[in-house]
Amino acid sequence: MSGAKAALKAIGAAIKAQKYEDAVQQAQTLLASDPKSYQANIFLGFALSKQNNYTDAEKAYDSATKIKESDPQAWQGLIQVYEKQGGEAVGRYQVAVLKLAAIYQALDDKYKCQVLVDKFLSFAKTQGTRLHYKKSQEIILPGSPIYDYLEGRVPHPAHTYQIITQITEFDEKERINKEIGERRTRLGAKVGQVTLEVKREVFKHSDLEDLYTKVIDWSNDDEIRRQYEEKLVQRCLDVMTALPPGEEKSQKCARVMKLATDMVIIKHPYKLAWDIAIEWKDPENIGDLDPNILREYYAFFPTSGLGQILRGFMTCEISPFPPSQPPSQPVETGTTSDESEDDDDEGGGVYLAETFTAEDRLALMLDGMSESGRSIIAHRLMGEYYQFLEEYEGAVELMRNGRRLIAEERNKTGLKFEHSSESITALFGTALVFYQSPKNHPEAKALFDELLARNPASTPALIGIGLIYEEEEDYPAAIDFLGRALERDPKNTRIKAEAGWVKALNGDYALGKMELEECLPLIDIKDSRMRDLYAQCQYRIGTCIWNIDTSKSARKDRNGAYAYFLAALKSNLNFAPAYTSLGIYYADYAKDKKRSRKCFQKAFELSAAEVEAAERLARIFSEQAEWELVEAVAQRVVNSGKVRPAPGSKKKGISWPFAALGVSELNRQDYAKSIVSFQHALRIAPTDYHSWVGLGESYHNSGRYIAATRAFQHAEKFEHEIEQQKSGETWFAKYMLANVKRELGDYDEAIEEYQSVLEGRPAEFGVSIALIQALVDSAWDGVDKGLFGHAAKRATETIDAAIKLADSRADVFNLWKAVGDACSVFSWVQCYLSDFPAAKIKRLLQVKDHKDAFTVFADVDGVGIDVVFADGLFAKDEEDGVNLTRCLHGAILAHKRAIYSSADDVHAQAVAYYNLGWAEHRAHVCLGGRLKKKSTRYLKAAVRCFKRAIELEAGNSEFWNALGVVTSDLNPKVAQHSFVRSLFLNERSAQTWTNLGTLYLLQNDLLLANEAFTRAQSSDPDFAHAWIGQGLLALLMTGDINEAHLLFTHAVEIAESSSLIAQQQYAQSTFDQILANSSALNVTDLVQPLFALNQLQSTVPSDLVYRHLSTLFLERVDDVNPAVSRLSRICSTVEADYEVTESPSSLSRFALAKADLARLQLSTGAYTAAIDSGETALQLSAEDAGNELSAEARQKCRLSAHLTVGLAQYYNDEPETALEYFQPALEESAGNPDAVCLLAQVLWAKGTEESRGKSRELLFDCIESHPDHVQSVLLLGIIALLDQDTESLEAVTSTLQELRATHTITEREQEHVSEVLRAIAAFSEDDPEQAMLSEIQTDVFLHPQQTHGWGRLAELSWDDNGYAADMALNTAIKAVPPHGELAAEDLSRAFAGTGKVGDAQKAVMFSPWERSGWVALDGALVTAE
Repeated sequence: MSGAKAALKAIGAAIKAQKYEDAVQQAQTLLASDPKSYQANIFLGFALSKQNNYTDAEKAYDSATKIKESDPQAWQGLIQVYEKQGGEAVGRYQVAVLKLAAIYQALDDKYKCQVLVDKFLSFAKTQGTRLHYKKSQEIILPGSPIYDYLEGRVPHPAHTYQIITQITEFDEKERINKEIGERRTRLGAKVGQVTLEVKREVFKHSDLEDLYTKVIDWSNDDEIRRQYEEKLVQRCLDVMTALPPGEEKSQKCARVMKLATDMVIIKHPYKLAWDIAIEWKDPENIGDLDPNILREYYAFFPTSGLGQILRGFMTCEISPFPPSQPPSQPVETGTTSDESEDDDDEGGGVYLAETFTAEDRLALMLDGMSESGRSIIAHRLMGEYYQFLEEYEGAVELMRNGRRLIAEERNKTGLKFEHSSESITALFGTALVFYQSPKNHPEAKALFDELLARNPASTPALIGIGLIYEEEEDYPAAIDFLGRALERDPKNTRIKAEAGWVKALNGDYALGKMELEECLPLIDIKDSRMRDLYAQCQYRIGTCIWNIDTSKSARKDRNGAYAYFLAALKSNLNFAPAYTSLGIYYADYAKDKKRSRKCFQKAFELSAAEVEAAERLARIFSEQAEWELVEAVAQRVVNSGKVRPAPGSKKKGISWPFAALGVSELNRQDYAKSIVSFQHALRIAPTDYHSWVGLGESYHNSGRYIAATRAFQHAEKFEHEIEQQKSGETWFAKYMLANVKRELGDYDEAIEEYQSVLEGRPAEFGVSIALIQALVDSAWDGVDKGLFGHAAKRATETIDAAIKLADSRADVFNLWKAVGDACSVFSWVQCYLSDFPAAKIKRLLQVKDHKDAFTVFADVDGVGIDVVFADGLFAKDEEDGVNLTRCLHGAILAHKRAIYSSADDVHAQAVAYYNLGWAEHRAHVCLGGRLKKKSTRYLKAAVRCFKRAIELEAGNSEFWNALGVVTSDLNPKVAQHSFVRSLFLNERSAQTWTNLGTLYLLQNDLLLANEAFTRAQSSDPDFAHAWIGQGLLALLMTGDINEAHLLFTHAVEIAESSSLIAQQQYAQSTFDQILANSSALNVTDLVQPLFALNQLQSTVPSDLVYRHLSTLFLERVDDVNPAVSRLSRICSTVEADYEVTESPSSLSRFALAKADLARLQLSTGAYTAAIDSGETALQLSAEDAGNELSAEARQKCRLSAHLTVGLAQYYNDEPETALEYFQPALEESAGNPDAVCLLAQVLWAKGTEESRGKSRELLFDCIESHPDHVQSVLLLGIIALLDQDTESLEAVTSTLQELRATHTITEREQEHVSEVLRAIAAFSEDDPEQAMLSEIQTDVFLHPQQTHGWGRLAELSWDDNGYAADMALNTAIKAVPPHGELAAEDLSRAFAGTGKVGDAQKAVMFSPWERSGWVALDGALVTAE
């Protein structure tokens, strides 16, 4: 024992000497021998703590506490260790504090105990976390071991619980925000769902409700207690909202309701509690609510939304609550205070509300509703007030929101809100019945069905469905439902009146009248709400009387229905149906239009649902052409929702408002809207004839012609119905359909329709004008399409129709414009000038004898009535010229008459001058070559006309373009300015750009011309003249004939037949291509140019140049006889002109024509005529003959004439004479190889050795100078073969073999080469048949795609399977045009070569003149037999 004490003393000394390591070792040594040594553990813990070894120190002190638990020294040591460890030891620190405080309590040392507790609480607050601090507060709360001992020395529990509550609130809020932030970033996470889940998790483990309760229980401060009661209500509500549906949620809901009710009972002004107490009661009727609580509510919360609504509703006429009594006035004393005045003001709030006007009350409730979007009671109160005011539009939207609100509150609280749901549904359905009836009836009926499913005796539902059936005209069903409603509420006068009225509507007017009369005594007319019902009953009784006796005398009786209508208005001056009935009475029976109109206007002003009044008003306004008013009336009816029946309703829709809107919009030229309006009308009434017509007219005016056609065709289906109702009302549809056909270019059908209309209405001026316009448009269409006979016929018909119309109405601009155009048509189809009706034009121009009309610019153009009115006979060759002048003058005079007729219309007059200008320009263009000068009187008049048109309408681009055209030759600067001005007004005009390019082309400015033509092409790629301009530029700038030909070809493909320059340039460029191309011609390439030239001849028969060119094309297609006939007429015309003018140009043209005529006559076998023509050409083409032929033209002309005459002499058996012409031809052609070959053949045919020798020499010389000339080599080979000249044959054979292997010669030449080589092989000495086969095989090998090799191979019959014949046929089929140039004869021979009956028939079909086909057919038939 003494050793232990010595050891403890040594340990104490080491500690005092601060030798803590030694103290630790000694203490451990001592404890090893005496583990129960309390003081050794104390020393060890102290020494270890000084070494900052807090863990071991804590263990040492802990061991000491176990040895002497009631000794404070060990616990004090532990506390010191915990303090040095900081926040991580707060929990252990709290345990030690409680142990040590208990020791102090046992020692009754309150001071040390309190110091210890305060020190710990301060440590926990500064060193620990919020949770540590919250936990530390428990030691001073009731339930703590030391609370009773230290009570009064520590803070009050209410204060402590508030601290804990604040910490808990903060921690929960922080945790909720953190969790939401983390989870919301997950895939597919929704913020609302995440928030709900997090709150549910946090609330599940929260003790905040209990803390709020303890604060409330312990607090002595009423303000704090009320504050935490509010927090408790809010907390319970939040927890309830987060809970899923179930028992727990229901329990929580009950607690929230109890807490809120308790607050209301003690009249604590916490709005949430009052809202819950009122809203969650869900009364069946509003009157079931406690009025005192409601008044207290808006007294406590006067500015809240629900408070304002309650204040307004409880003072209105329909409030089920007793009126509030004004507060009793206290006995006044001599003095008052500000406080008492304030109290009076507050206390008198309800009393003042009784003085609200209806407008102020509604404004107050509307303001409240804007702030009460989450209040079910507010929706119910406002819905009932809206229904009372019949403000159904607002009620619909409000009740729709109310239903959504109930669904949300049901999910939120778990309460059913059955009564509120039924009430709002009933209000919603009732509002839908009346709002935009019957549009919303299906929705309303579904709502009422829902109500009846829950409550089969629901009166509002029965009434609502009854009213819906009444609107749908299903009166038996309406009677049933309203009867059931009346059984439920027999004292309800409104239901009884409605039930009686439905019976009247069902046809039983007597019973309905009786029941309505029974209702009158039951209605208190002093009640403003019932006064409207009284007026309605009076009106309905009047309607029953009106329909019981429908005789005119009964309806005119002022003591009958009329008296009831007036009585209804006396009861309610704003009852619209009564005004409508009075309007009908005044309109149909009293014949007072003024009063009837006023009645209809008043009825429609009061109610847009008065459709009958609206229709009559619209008819009145339309008769007065007040289309804006018609549109306003129709639009208001449409907006009322009365026009379209509900889906499934038996009631017919009302289409006339849409039709009226369409007509009004049609008059305003708003065609897009009118189309929509007529479409709406037709959806309601698909058989409405007039709506179809209006729709078609709208489509027509908007340019949608196909749709317009369909609309008018639909209208025609219903014509018979209209004709039965009112005869003569269907012509307009036919007329409009004709207009559409005309716009689509179906002129023939349009003309037939117009004529059909005129048969029934011959005096219809507009139709007559339209017919004339269609006729002249058809004529111009014929000109554009090349149907010149049709065009002339239509022009004549136009004049005939104009004569019929002019007799009754002559001063019409469109009439004379059409006449002028009809006359102009003949100037474009001059081949039909003989058909020009000069007498009819004379008669037409003499109508009403307005000679002053023809004096416009007469001093400039010199055009009067002399030529047109002149009678007499003219020579046949002069008739066309006279008729051309007559048609041109007729057109000019007609347009002058149009100017005279349009004197009162500036725009029409400008167009008339414009038309006259083009007529004058056309006259200038049609002048003969000798008469046409740079400036003629017609051209000057045209300039004056276009200038005058521009003066009248300077903004028209077409006028400026026309001025530019006519001044192009007169003044290029003016023309350029005009074109530029036109492009400024319309820069997308391809025609103007082309005209500007042509002007630059005439001025030799090719670059600017190219830019202008390019702009024209980009503006309109289908404008042909721009392509022609580019073709001319290609010739002038690059000389590229091929490119120019392609451009001209494209131009003629897209151009109209009336485009002369397109046809001229195309035909000319095609002929240039023919001359430049040495290869054989394809006949198909010449068809289109021939058509173009034929159209040119029909359009301008006097154009000799292109008539001559057409004969050259005819010569190349081997159509010789028409060519001879044309050239003969050309020669006669030119010869006659030369005899008159002795013009060198006429002489030159005559020489060329004679040369070509001689060649054609040679082709026909007229050798003598050919000799005469050729000799004439030779004489006229001589250098000293006075012609204007160029050297090249003269050479070609004389060469052709020499060769033609030579051949004609040869065929006339005059070879010697023929040689006399061939020799000069050879000289003229400078050794032309074709001429040499021709001369060689003639010399050989002569038969003498000398001539044949000469023939050989010519051919040898020709081959030497032209080694690639195939014809020369072939002739020499044939001559060598006939002469059996072996040496020459070898040379020729070698040359022919080389030619056969090349690709520079044509297929026809290849065939000739092969034939000659085969002939040479046939005369070989060694096995000629094998030699022939070898040559043919060589042909097939070298040219397998050509037919002649396979055909010759098949003829040798070495192939028993007919493979060669089949190959010959296959290659022939592939070589026919347009893929090749194989002739019909060759194709026929290929078919014949197969030996098959079918192929032989095809051979005959393809070339019936070819003998081989018939032979093959005969052989095949014989073989088949």
